[in-house]
Amino acid sequence: MQRVLLHFDAFPELAPRLAALAGEGIAVEVIAPTEADRLAATLPEVDVLWHVLAPVTRAMIDAAPRLRLIQKIGVGVNTIDLAAARARGIAVCNMPGTNTPAVAEMTLALIFACLRKLASLDRAMRRGEGFALPVVAQIAHGELHGRTVGFVGFGAVPQYLAPVLAALGARVRFWNRRPKVSPWARQVPWEILLAESDILSLHLPLVPETERLLDAAALARLKPGAVLVNTARGGLVDEEALIAALRSRQIAAAGLDVFALEPPAPHHPLFALDNVVLTPHVAWLTPETWDRSLAVAVENCRRLAAGAPLLHRIV
Repeated sequence: MQRVLLHFDAFPELAPRLAALAGEGIAVEVIAPTEADRLAATLPEVDVLWHVLAPVTRAMIDAAPRLRLIQKIGVGVNTIDLAAARARGIAVCNMPGTNTPAVAEMTLALIFACLRKLASLDRAMRRGEGFALPVVAQIAHGELHGRTVGFVGFGAVPQYLAPVLAALGARVRFWNRRPKVSPWARQVPWEILLAESDILSLHLPLVPETERLLDAAALARLKPGAVLVNTARGGLVDEEALIAALRSRQIAAAGLDVFALEPPAPHHPLFALDNVVLTPHVAWLTPETWDRSLAVAVENCRRLAAGAPLLHRIV
């Protein structure tokens, strides 16, 4: 029996599906990130770790002598100590594409929420003040139609969204580290993307080359009144510079699903701003994403047992 640890606070509907895997020789134990004692007691017996967001540290890897595979549920592997895994000969795999529809939909939702001030209007309505707000507080930042959406990175999510945005009447531009061609979007240099984008949406992995790519200087080059959306990684943005730009209204609004430190501190300055829409790193989290993710994770468990090449291996 292959022992798998799912390090995640799984929702109830997932339990019977995981239990059924025992019939395939895969015993899955679910341990929430808050259960440190259970994690420490279980790691020595684990063959496969299904990793979601809680960091996989060198200490965790050292505590798991039987560990053969770290399977990322998602794409980004910046939360895994890859050097420690490599030193032990532990395979690391991700699953590109499994969360693409979910993240694309959340990106679009945050764009609309920012443009139409949905969060602040909702709060005003709940206070009984919505209809009494001055027009300057009610009027939208603008429509998506006729505006330029700029993608930082042009992987699966931006490519999924580009035809949707074009159909809604937006101009789509992107900057990417390598040349790409799309019938729905035009690649432009970094400086042009910043200067022309009414909405800037981030879609890069967090690696040393991209950390704080959107720093104070880059934010200052954005078109005044631009909207920023981040469903990728919080570390792509200099948060202090972003807060300053939001306070000065250089940036009109931001929709953020990710943060430099997760979870953010209880009194994080972003929480005091009325021109942000914030969600707790859930852009990927849908039942359908889990359906697609489990298919890849289980297939890699089968391949590991059979000695076959693993899908989407990184290490």
